[in-house]
Amino acid sequence: MNPKLQNPAADALWEAVLALRTPAECQAFFEDILTVAEMEALAQRWAVATMLDEGRTYEEIAHATGASSATISRVKRALTFGADGYRLVLDRLKVRRRNRVPAGSNNAP
Repeated sequence: MNPKLQNPAADALWEAVLALRTPAECQAFFEDILTVAEMEALAQRWAVATMLDEGRTYEEIAHATGASSATISRVKRALTFGADGYRLVLDRLKVRRRNRVPAGSNNAP
């Protein structure tokens, strides 16, 4: 983990996120804590990550998401050389879909 993100305020934020139980709770929390632009940027990066994981091309991703090649490249770099956060969630969601465990369930892997 990036040492710059290891501090009491960041730790408190991660605890707050872990307290969320449902997609609706997540939406409400993130709507309150982020600006609309920040929310859109996060959603776009997540869409880019999922499409890269599916093997889609930069051109397809840019067309579908409106993301710049720089954003797509940044997400690709994080998928390849990052802290494995994207990979962790992508893989967990694949398992959840295979097992048809509803989002927000405490029984998710």
